[in-house]
Amino acid sequence: MRSLALLVALTTAAAACASAATPQRPGPVFDGERAFEHLKRVVEIGPRPAGSPGAARTRAYIIEQLAALGIKAEEQPFEAKTPIGPVQMANVRALIPGRGTGRLIFAGHYDTKLFKEFTFVGANDGGSSTAFLIELARTLKARDNAIPIEIVFFDGEEAFVEWSLGSDSTYGSRHYVQAAKGDGSLKDIRALMLVDMIGDRELTIKRDDHSTPWLNDIIWAAARRLGRSEFVDQTTVIEDDHIPFLEAGVPAVDIIDLEYPDESMRYWHTAEDTLDKVSARSLQVVGDVLLEALPGIEARVADTQR
Repeated sequence: MRSLALLVALTTAAAACASAATPQRPGPVFDGERAFEHLKRVVEIGPRPAGSPGAARTRAYIIEQLAALGIKAEEQPFEAKTPIGPVQMANVRALIPGRGTGRLIFAGHYDTKLFKEFTFVGANDGGSSTAFLIELARTLKARDNAIPIEIVFFDGEEAFVEWSLGSDSTYGSRHYVQAAKGDGSLKDIRALMLVDMIGDRELTIKRDDHSTPWLNDIIWAAARRLGRSEFVDQTTVIEDDHIPFLEAGVPAVDIIDLEYPDESMRYWHTAEDTLDKVSARSLQVVGDVLLEALPGIEARVADTQR
């Protein structure tokens, strides 16, 4: 027994030494600089209002970049009734495998608001979410996901005339929810994480009071663990692409910085929403926080069905 105990001890010690000598393989890491390169390409396309050639080129870019990552994406085309008449739109969807059932959704819009009086390239509003999701898809494909994760690029978030929730706005997200109700897949959606206007150089993200509280709690706890003070303990109320999901009973959260850059000056929906007003670091902050929060979200929704 004594010699056996010694052998066990020596074996255990050797294994411990070997383990200590072998560096732990890091998990997939979000790359803000890579996301910013995508943002440059998207902004180069120019204005991207729903139904425009710019929007079509953006969809093609998204699908091409995801294909290069080995991720198959598909368009979800539809005709939207708008104040300026029928407009052909299309969401872009891509599913990343996971071990469990159901799915989580990370989403954002890729369209820009239509302005005739000036050129609006939407580096932050429409551009940052598009670039972020392409890079997030790369990261998630290399991750061991507890359940499948769908990446959705919504068309038609912006109003054509005047913002009216459920009427002139959120065309793509409303269509997605209606289609999911129609084909019975809505019950499989465990939660939606929406990103919008997350590239602001002076990033400040407040909790949206419309968002599901437990999702806010998990994400803000993750930000505290990482020391990301950009996620502040203040609240706001936002109408965005998460609302159709909330109305359908899907837990949802909106990660957005609408004070762009602050309360005293706004680049939002102006010609000043350009590449120099956004940063790779802000994209990095949001990527780090959401990936830190993801295991907690997966654990919360495990084996649940609404």
